[in-house]
Amino acid sequence: MATSITYASDTFEERGRVHRTATSLSNRRPRSRDSSISIHRVNSTVDPSLALPPQYRTVSYGVEERQRREQSKREVASSRRKPQSTPAETAYANIDYHKLSVNDLFTRLGSSSKQGLTSSAAGQQVKTVGQNVISAPPSKWAQRVFGYLYGGFGSILFIAAVLVFVAWKPLGQPPATANLALAIVLAFVWVAQALFSFWQDFSSSRVMASITGLLPDQCVVLRDGQEQRVDARDIVPGDVLRITTGSKLPADVRFIQATSDARFDRSILTGEAAPLLASIDTTDDNYLETACIGMAGTHCVSGNAWGLVVDTGDRTVFGCIAKLTNTPKSGLTPLQREILYFVGIIVSLMLVMIVVVIIVWSSWLRTHHPNWINVPTLIVDLVSVAVAFIPEGLPIAVTASLTICANIMKKNRILCKSLKTVETLGAVNVICSDKTGTLTRNQMNVTDCLIGAKAITAADALTAEKQDDCLQELAELGALCNEAEFDASTLKLSINERKINGDATDSAILRFVEGLKDVASLRASNRSLFKVAFNSKHKFAVNVIQADASDEAVLLIKGAPDILLPRCGSYLTSDCNTAELTTDVRRQIERTKDLWSSQGRRVLLLARRKLQSSRLPFDPATQPRECEISIMDLASAQLTLVGVLGIVDPPRPEILGVVETLRGAGIRIFMVTGDFRLTAQAVAAECGIVTQSPAQVVDVRSLTTDDLDQQASLLNGKTVDAGGDAYSAGRSIVMNGSELDDLDDDQWDRLCAFDEVVFARTTPDHKLKIVKELQSRGLTVGMTGDGVNDAPSLKAADIGIAMGSGSDIAIEAADMVLLDSFAAIVEAVRYGRVVYDNLKKTIAYLLPAGSFSEFWPVITNVVFGLPQILSSFNMIIICCFTDCAAATALAYEKPEADVLTRPPRNAKKDRLVDWKLILQAYGFIGVVETVTSFAMSYWYAQRSGLPFSALWFGFGSTPDGMSSDTMVEILSTASSIYFVNLVVMQWFSIFALRTRRLSVLKHSLNWYILPAIIFALLITIFFLYVPTFHDVLGTAVVPVEHWFLPMGFGMALLLMDEGRKAAVRRWPQSFLARIAW
Repeated sequence: MATSITYASDTFEERGRVHRTATSLSNRRPRSRDSSISIHRVNSTVDPSLALPPQYRTVSYGVEERQRREQSKREVASSRRKPQSTPAETAYANIDYHKLSVNDLFTRLGSSSKQGLTSSAAGQQVKTVGQNVISAPPSKWAQRVFGYLYGGFGSILFIAAVLVFVAWKPLGQPPATANLALAIVLAFVWVAQALFSFWQDFSSSRVMASITGLLPDQCVVLRDGQEQRVDARDIVPGDVLRITTGSKLPADVRFIQATSDARFDRSILTGEAAPLLASIDTTDDNYLETACIGMAGTHCVSGNAWGLVVDTGDRTVFGCIAKLTNTPKSGLTPLQREILYFVGIIVSLMLVMIVVVIIVWSSWLRTHHPNWINVPTLIVDLVSVAVAFIPEGLPIAVTASLTICANIMKKNRILCKSLKTVETLGAVNVICSDKTGTLTRNQMNVTDCLIGAKAITAADALTAEKQDDCLQELAELGALCNEAEFDASTLKLSINERKINGDATDSAILRFVEGLKDVASLRASNRSLFKVAFNSKHKFAVNVIQADASDEAVLLIKGAPDILLPRCGSYLTSDCNTAELTTDVRRQIERTKDLWSSQGRRVLLLARRKLQSSRLPFDPATQPRECEISIMDLASAQLTLVGVLGIVDPPRPEILGVVETLRGAGIRIFMVTGDFRLTAQAVAAECGIVTQSPAQVVDVRSLTTDDLDQQASLLNGKTVDAGGDAYSAGRSIVMNGSELDDLDDDQWDRLCAFDEVVFARTTPDHKLKIVKELQSRGLTVGMTGDGVNDAPSLKAADIGIAMGSGSDIAIEAADMVLLDSFAAIVEAVRYGRVVYDNLKKTIAYLLPAGSFSEFWPVITNVVFGLPQILSSFNMIIICCFTDCAAATALAYEKPEADVLTRPPRNAKKDRLVDWKLILQAYGFIGVVETVTSFAMSYWYAQRSGLPFSALWFGFGSTPDGMSSDTMVEILSTASSIYFVNLVVMQWFSIFALRTRRLSVLKHSLNWYILPAIIFALLITIFFLYVPTFHDVLGTAVVPVEHWFLPMGFGMALLLMDEGRKAAVRRWPQSFLARIAW
């Protein structure tokens, strides 16, 4: 069967059950817009709002990175290995529609704000740029069907079947029924492998099927100076489009007019629920982030606008992202490369042997022994060589191994969305883990607070006098600048038992301040005038409020101390007076912040600024953008520090053991978090990710030091050894995300060589950069994440890992979902390695009987004139039936004891089939099985009156005193004995191959092996003991002693291999150990 192993973005046979399992998680993921985790049935469609955002964000970050590189003269001059931009990133980095003035853009597109395009110009544009439709991806069905039929070994099987049919008729004189039977079996196997490949391949996109309904059918444009309703397919660049509330944009537009409340929902592309306020002028150099561009597929949720169409059809952002999402990942997976390498070896050997047979026949046998091998027999011999070399059961065994391991992981609450995930896990050597909710419990609690310059614990604050005005001020600010809310159904419960809707940080603050003051009444007596939500770039949140009893507005702000403390000019003293924030007080606050951070606390600063009046500089309703700009300006200085909170999110109890296990398995854990540097370092130390003392942990300065001997000795060349040889133990570094932008290639090389790395204050684009830099140095990277903005890094990583509580978009982008906790990653890695080990065992099992022992009967037949002691039909039976079931049973082998104590395999160097495995399969097991099978067959012939001397260089001659029918009968029985000897010895071979290092007696029993042996026995009996097959297939009944003799040979084989394993364990540095597979 073909070894063309292909995978889909979402395939395995348990898809329906996975979907139902995931649906049960919906109640635990309040951010989710969909109840499934997007692991769909085979022919279902994908929600584009889940599939498009990861690609959109990836391109957007790529555009920003390209623009940053172009602005950096130092990198342009010195970088020797710049990250490569994709065509989409290059195109959007060069687009200037958002930078040009509106008048210049009208001039470029030949349009007018008052007249629009003329009808004739619009018609000409349709002919030039085409209709405004998104092209469906080419199905390539012919190419795919061709691949199903002729990929891998399929072409060989097809040619073999055709040749044997020809050998039967018209070349067969008379036609041999055995050749017809062989041809039918070969044709059956060829069709079966094609159907198997078809069943396995679900790589066609499921996104485009969902896209056609996302664009409007009709729209209103300005043409010839009049508003006209036209088909959306006829929109062209230069059209002036009217946009009203509820309108979907049919094309990309530059806004030329917009009401103050015009907002557009971009969630279909960005995944962000908050609508974007439209702008006439550009707000960002990045075309994909600016607010003056409206994108096809998005819709207007409020207000009205006019837009100038700049791109249509496939050239729109929507069309480009849809196309990128629909494009399958290029390149082969590690296992596909290994299978291709193995197929190349097998096919090369097969072609060499076929050429040898043809040369021997044409130069010698055809002239000296013309009656021995005629053309039909030569064709059958050549087919026999091909059949002997092809392990037809390999594709079934490979897919069965992957699917079985995926199902085992599902039982461990790990969902693998594709089979390629399983095979890649065994090669992962770096896991970049998020902190909150992954390494920690995501159950935050306020533990400390600082009022003025005095630090007190949260417990002391809650028991303090309620008249403490400072605590009341802190409570008011924490309650009002907070998006979390108590669930109304749990208000009667105690504070700690109430359910809270909101993120973990806001929830912790809400619980704390509720103990100081009634939050509900506080919020009822204050109204919010304007809010600026927290994001990963500015790292603070703002709420401008006005109390019912006050005429003044107050700006409340909470966020990262390193961002907000420099903006504070005063502070609230312990007696609740406002005083100047002197240098000494500032240093004292810094020391407290650093102390808390070093203890693993997340530190937040809360501040306020009283405004002159209740009237904001701009009306939030009519001028929201101008209002936001003015509020951000007010928040940039003259703040009064009210207090500082220390929040703890304790590590998961199992995380220390998980990190220790993964480190023992040779996998490095890098923490990637948005927290402050000292907080990140402390939490990493608690989790076991950083094992060095704080004094031994270095920072970015160590990457620029040229005289460090350790660093100089790490890298002799430009690449890091992915296998781990270049790493020295116990070296730790903590980096801020902002520092990553200025690293050159040499510094990245040094950074990637550290054992323990913590990335603090990172943004989503930093995560993506980290993944790409690690991959460019030959490392196999796993990345965890749960947010919308994590999707690009999850998609880019070799293994994207999402938590079951994460957003739907993150889960859609990930390859694997951990439904319960990060601890499940240990089982995922374990079975990722097991599947690779089991595939090696499967191949080592298939090669001796299914290849090596089948090849020699053909060669001895051609070169030494012996009868082909194993028929081609029996070869097929071994490959596709008796061996295939047992090979599949090997996929159920449990992990060996050392699976998590050895380093990960090197995806570039470690071969699935290497010379050590070939030596084991061919040089040991294959030789033993072949020699004993030959011996048993010819011993039977000798005892039956057909001496070996009469067959050696006999070229089909019948011994004196023996009829040809008698000779055929003896040889048919001898051939069946050869067949039985291989089948029975394989029963013992499978036990020898169940372990690579341990004694099989110390390995858990595989209960699937016994049914596989029984199946092989029944198949053998069926073809040997049914009289109908004897004349047609050349089989015969085997004497009973030839069932038991192979058992003795098999036991000897098993004992020899046990002795070999014992010697390898006893002398691990010996020659025998060095050649052990």
